[in-house]
Amino acid sequence: MAYHYSKGWYLQELKKMGIYHHPVDKRKLESYKTFVIRNLYFEKTNKNEQKG
Repeated sequence: MAYHYSKGWYLQELKKMGIYHHPVDKRKLESYKTFVIRNLYFEKTNKNEQKG
């Protein structure tokens, strides 16, 4: 179990959404710094909220 809003937590949440690689560079998410993963998480969650 990862601490809320840590790198591991963001990785868990993105993997629950089915995202395992960065959409542009196609590298594994684990190779990125926390701020990149966090921005990707917020980007994906905001898109989901607008559709629903």
